[in-house]
This record gives sequence, C-alpha cells and structure tokens, in this order.
Amino acid sequence: MPALPRRRLLPVLLTAAALLVTSACARDVPLEPAPSASDPVCAQVLQTTPGVLGGAEQRPTTTQSSRAWGDPAITLRCGVEPLAPTTDRCIAVTGADGTTIDWVVAENDDVVGTGPDADTARGRFMFTTYGRTPAIEVIVPVEYAGTEATSLLVDLSSAVARTTQTNPCL
Repeated sequence: MPALPRRRLLPVLLTAAALLVTSACARDVPLEPAPSASDPVCAQVLQTTPGVLGGAEQRPTTTQSSRAWGDPAITLRCGVEPLAPTTDRCIAVTGADGTTIDWVVAENDDVVGTGPDADTARGRFMFTTYGRTPAIEVIVPVEYAGTEATSLLVDLSSAVARTTQTNPCL
C-alpha cells in the first residue's frame, strides 16, 4: 500500500484530531444542576466519591456538584431539593465504614429522570437521601442494579455521610 504524500497526510491528521476532541466532549453526561449545587458540603461529598462504582469508570458531567459512572450512566447529583415527610419506601443502607444513610426509593417506571434523556429514564432506580442536608440523588440504570440496586449505595456511604443528618426514616 503506497504511503500518503505529506501534503495529503496533514488534513487526515487534523481531521482525526478534531474527531477525537469532538468525541471527548460528547462523552460528558448531561445533567440538570441541582438547586443547592453550590453548597460547600457538595464539594466535600464529590471529593470522596469513588473513581469506580459498580465496575463502571467515572465520567465527566455537564453540571456542578454531580458525578457519573459508566454507560448508561449511574448519576449522582448533590444539592437536590430535600424530601418532605413521605410514605414512600425508605431504606437504611449501611456502608463498609458503619455509616448508615436513609434513602427514599423510586423504582423503574416511577423514575422520571432529569436532563435531556429524561424520557429514557424508564428502567432505573432513583434513590434520594432522606433527612440529610444537602440532599443527594442517585440514579442507577437497571443494567447495574442486578438483583440488589442498593449495593452501589454502600460504596457511596462514606461520601454521603459528609452531609448533615436531620431526620431518620420512620
């Protein structure tokens, strides 16, 4: 196979470089900012989240105070609106460090999602901290949930524990 002349090689290399830059930008996970995303505690939470969650690598997001892992993305948003007292299912998840976090669960079709892919949010579990300020929302696609969607929350417990607990689930 003949080699490309140098004057034809430069446009090919520039096109390849542009594609790499464009594809890197397209990989950001689009999320809506949470109302209290600027809360300083959110920065502490994000600094202590794991780089790998449920076997999925961390990915960049388009908004402050959020994290994402894998594709389809597991997402975490810090600073969401705290939940009012509710009769929805509330679970207590204890992390490896012994920290217990209360989460309100919305399963599958109850999840409406956030951001541009909100219409595709079916088949996900949404967990929102209960009785913690700032509140945190974690959305887990069923691909990661397996039979126990809460297993991912165990790995997030020490990070989420940086928030202040004001009320437990009843």
